[in-house]
Amino acid sequence: MAQRIFKGHNDNYNGITIDSVDEACDNKIFTQRLKGRDAFCLISRTIWFRVHIPHTEWVPILTGHGFIFHHSKEEYVMLYRWLPTNEECNVPKYAHTYLGVGAFVFNKNTCEILVIKEKYAPTKASWKLPGGYITYIFILSGEDIETAAKREVLEETGIQTDFKCLISFRHGHDYSFGCSDIYMIAYLTPQNFEIDKCKREISECKWMKLGDFMQHPEVHANNKTLAAKTIDFLQHQMGIVANYGVHPISKKQICVYSVQNTDTGNTSVE
Repeated sequence: MAQRIFKGHNDNYNGITIDSVDEACDNKIFTQRLKGRDAFCLISRTIWFRVHIPHTEWVPILTGHGFIFHHSKEEYVMLYRWLPTNEECNVPKYAHTYLGVGAFVFNKNTCEILVIKEKYAPTKASWKLPGGYITYIFILSGEDIETAAKREVLEETGIQTDFKCLISFRHGHDYSFGCSDIYMIAYLTPQNFEIDKCKREISECKWMKLGDFMQHPEVHANNKTLAAKTIDFLQHQMGIVANYGVHPISKKQICVYSVQNTDTGNTSVE
């Protein structure tokens, strides 16, 4: 029986992934191996190459043999070739959506929320909620929406918080790098009240009456809409809460979000 020239790692779809670190060689040998009759024997679907920065000379060789780009990270680029000639390629496109979270940090004793102005805003700085995006480095650490919300608030304002639920989210297209954008709005309660703003990113930070936020000329209409949803939530107390479990296949932690009564106690809004 023929043996593959590239060892790689098989996937669940009768494909293989070859990593340039695991099977490093010079260009001449790599080209010879790529042309070999048994280079990809026993593989009937997709061939993947993960090419790290020290081996980027492989890229033009691969593209010359019919490989195309799929995605890249800071340390590598991923190329693939679909083998079947009698069916359309069903390799999913790379992830195209950013996920972020903004936080309504609400002090129910004073009916105030925590607001910020960014130091480097694309337009004139306006009052907005603290928050940010779940970036690659935090995804690697397993950061979920709850953890991201609390982290962003702490980094930007110095306020420690407790996550209660999600209230709403926005969804749009053609944001950064042409990607779609989902931005969750979380309801949090503060553990402390003394602000210690991030001087690198935040120009102003303060507690503001929720009613004043709704009327403030320096608050975008979209944020006022989100504030209105928060006022609704404070009345009906129905939020999207997090329930943690384990995925049956990957055995990794997952979070299932569902609507339920959060039982925060009825709060009047001034």
